[in-house]
Amino acid sequence: MSDSPTDSSRATPSRIRGLEQVDRLSVPLPHGTEVTTRVERMASGGRRIPQGVVGRVVRAHDGGFDVQIVGVGEVWFARDELIPRRPGQVQFARRREAAWAALTPCVVLETRVGSHAWGLASEGSDVDVRGVFALPLPWSLGLMEAPADLVSADGSTTYWEVRKTVEQALRADPNTLETLFVPGARALDVIGEWLLAERDAFVSKALFGSFGRYAMSQLDKLTRSQRLAEHRDLLLSWLCEDPAPDLDEVARRLAVVSPRSATSEENALLAAKTYVKQLYRSLWDQGLLTANDFAALTVYARGGGQRPPSARELRPKNAYNLLRLVSTAAGWLRHGEPTFEATGALKARLLDIKAGKVPLEDVLRDAEAMAPELEEARRDSRLPEHPDFARADRLLRRVGEEVARRWVTKAPGPLGRDAPEPPAMEWRDSE
Repeated sequence: MSDSPTDSSRATPSRIRGLEQVDRLSVPLPHGTEVTTRVERMASGGRRIPQGVVGRVVRAHDGGFDVQIVGVGEVWFARDELIPRRPGQVQFARRREAAWAALTPCVVLETRVGSHAWGLASEGSDVDVRGVFALPLPWSLGLMEAPADLVSADGSTTYWEVRKTVEQALRADPNTLETLFVPGARALDVIGEWLLAERDAFVSKALFGSFGRYAMSQLDKLTRSQRLAEHRDLLLSWLCEDPAPDLDEVARRLAVVSPRSATSEENALLAAKTYVKQLYRSLWDQGLLTANDFAALTVYARGGGQRPPSARELRPKNAYNLLRLVSTAAGWLRHGEPTFEATGALKARLLDIKAGKVPLEDVLRDAEAMAPELEEARRDSRLPEHPDFARADRLLRRVGEEVARRWVTKAPGPLGRDAPEPPAMEWRDSE
């Protein structure tokens, strides 16, 4: 629906109200919410954090929140010391909290994933939970778009709606297939039992790309990001010279000190320019630059502003998981069934990577060394080329019919007579 060019008074979904006038000091702040600080705070080491700094919520505890601030780390703030940064995020937080409260009783399948499922957990490891929920029939009707996922306030638990789960599984999404195939997956409803019974329909050789090739490409990106971080302080110091060097000169210098060789001088310069662009785009995304360009990067360097963390502080936490994905893909393709728990030498290596004892360059080399094994496993695999779309379609129809039956007959439970009310839609005329 869109506004008519001849009738500006028509109501449209863009004029939904009810969430627009909200108290930004009382709305929930789920994991990942971008916030602005309302008070000055002293971080560890006596570093002053001024009012108005932007950060992201990473967890809730003790009546407040740990907020990740670039260049500082995690700092605790009370709820009334933070406000969501944008109006859209206020609305998002309200909607997400309301959907979580209303629909978690509709969860039909649940499992513990992450390091606990991989045999790589330590005493301080987070417990990550994923699962699937079904939408009560009224939530799939009307103009309001129903939520396709539910996320807990601390970000540790995620549930996907049944249709989204099936669509992701058909694409061989690693997180979805892991949720369905990890040995601890348990059904909380007969609909969850159906999902587990039909999960083989989603498996195909497509996991070669979604698990293996994806993981290796992400490892390569992590390696490039770390290389950039290692040279960041040096690059910023160059920009403080008088006169400040231009982009071509910075790229020339960076190409000389880059640890990885290029096939030609031209390619080395191109790669160096790409690194510089990645840097100012990243700083722009973090709110540290006034514009997304090289000129703003120069101003930032010469202004002595808040610096991002050094390369040693980065230690990408997910590098070990990406290498694990490559190993899981090779095993699944070769044997026709998955093994998620790491053992033996692989487990020891993954734990070293997780602890930051292995340089990313070495992790990438590990993955590249596994590439021939992955290719061979795909070539010889007995898995089908494509998932069973017809079987998946029958599953979705069966679930839809069951949800409708429970609602129409007012069967006991959250999908029947105890179903939560869908959110009301309010309209306002255009001004």
